[in-house]
Amino acid sequence: MYIYNENDQKIIEQRVAQFRGQTDRYLAGQLAEEEFLPLRLQNGLYVQRLAPMLRIAVPYGLLNTKQLRKLAHIARTYDKGYCHITTRQNIQFNWPQLEEVPDILAELAEVQMHAVQTSGNCIRNTTTDQFAGVAQDELEDPRPWCEMIRQWSTFHPEFAFLPRKFKIAVSGTEGDRAAIQVHDIGIQIVKNDKDEIGFKILVGGGLGRTPVIGSVIRDFLPQEDLLSYLDAILRVYNRHGNRANKYKARIKILVRAWTPEVFAEEVEAEWEYTKKIPCDLTQDEINRVKGFFTQPDYESIDDNDVEQQLKALADDNVAFGKWLQRNIHAHRIPGYAAVTLSLKPTGVAPGDITDVQLEAVADLADKYSLGEIRTTHSQNLVLADVKKSDLFDLWQKAKSGGFATPNIGTLTDMICCPGGDFCSLANAKSIPVAEALQRKFDDMDYVYDLGDLSLNISGCMNACGHHHVGNIGILGVDKKGDEFYQVQLGGNSDTDTTLGNVLGPSFGRDDMPEVVEKILDVYVENRTSGESFTETYRRIGITPFKESVYSKSTDQKESTDA
Repeated sequence: MYIYNENDQKIIEQRVAQFRGQTDRYLAGQLAEEEFLPLRLQNGLYVQRLAPMLRIAVPYGLLNTKQLRKLAHIARTYDKGYCHITTRQNIQFNWPQLEEVPDILAELAEVQMHAVQTSGNCIRNTTTDQFAGVAQDELEDPRPWCEMIRQWSTFHPEFAFLPRKFKIAVSGTEGDRAAIQVHDIGIQIVKNDKDEIGFKILVGGGLGRTPVIGSVIRDFLPQEDLLSYLDAILRVYNRHGNRANKYKARIKILVRAWTPEVFAEEVEAEWEYTKKIPCDLTQDEINRVKGFFTQPDYESIDDNDVEQQLKALADDNVAFGKWLQRNIHAHRIPGYAAVTLSLKPTGVAPGDITDVQLEAVADLADKYSLGEIRTTHSQNLVLADVKKSDLFDLWQKAKSGGFATPNIGTLTDMICCPGGDFCSLANAKSIPVAEALQRKFDDMDYVYDLGDLSLNISGCMNACGHHHVGNIGILGVDKKGDEFYQVQLGGNSDTDTTLGNVLGPSFGRDDMPEVVEKILDVYVENRTSGESFTETYRRIGITPFKESVYSKSTDQKESTDA
């Protein structure tokens, strides 16, 4: 992972000191609320429903164990003993005291962490595949490119006050585990017919109030041109994005209004100018950044032998076998595996992790995974470099820590935003719905029979829970002060990204377990052998689901469209 140099460290420390002074002046009444607002947002600090919320940057989801232990210390010392992993791979603290936030930032700076550009109308954390660098299907490790984008975008003077927040994702595989099609800019690493590495560029994707799938504006961009081309895109958006209406300010609205073809023409014209600015990536600079992501000194392991050992252990222990099937991902090095630690046990808000668990994960990473941890879009954690011979021991320790639930990729591995329990923007609570569904579908044999299935919950139209691209999406809506939930079906965030369709009128919170059960019943009754939920939905359409859910037997509490 990238290591700060002396200048990096100095910049972050100066930023902490600057914000400390701003906070002191605000608390002393020397800065008005409207003056303090942009200053706190630039440092990741929100004012939520019950307390401030501090969002910590985790560049492309990568942490070391020293950083993880620092997060545990902060959770215990300054918060209520836990933190939350977001769908942008960042960390949120939901209960810090405003006067202590500068102290938190100072402690984070000690381990090369910060909260810069985790909020506000700027370029946010660049995200990628949680298996980057170890995936078998990877063309090239996307993390160095994420780091180059991070360094280019951090404190960029021209893009500090964009029309709206801006999100970039990079994928190194043909399949898409980074959801690049629903980002402001999606970048896919590709090869041209000369076997040269470059990038396919998508623009104008996004969820929220107006969900849009991004459009390809360049099929192949040479790697040395990445930053100058991104500069051109941002310049066009910065000049022409709608600053008068925040609901129409995202780049996706501009791309739709102009058409992708016209937007691409504007970018190409601007690129003729930005190419003349000395921001092209030299091979020396590419090599320098890639030098922070070199291959570890893996052991030579007989993969066939260790697989036989694992099979024998799984035959003797059904629970371990289920965990192997669900929580283990193939590694490009024989004898190794990537392990997903589930943060979705029943009764716990998806993505929450305690200080004790953070320290336990740090111990596991030090012992089994070269001292590194990844956060994921689906609000779990990954140990990316585990020897297969260590999997049984790791599983036993993960069980005692509370993060060995064998449910990755299943119905109960749901994505869920903090919702109305915390967020001042939310229309409805998300966490109680998630817990009710976890308790309703606690029969893991039934869950396994359903196969891979994504269920995403958002508490408002900002779509932090990515409900638009869940196979089953749930959106909290407000109806004259009461909370209701709208259901969408058929969403998908894979290579063939699809936005879900609204099922119909919304439901009360207590109805949601029964509603989801009816949806699943239709799927089970209509699927063919080996057919996924998405495949069945695309084949039979929404009507059978609607007829089942809105049958007279359903205690429907709302009869108008959400």
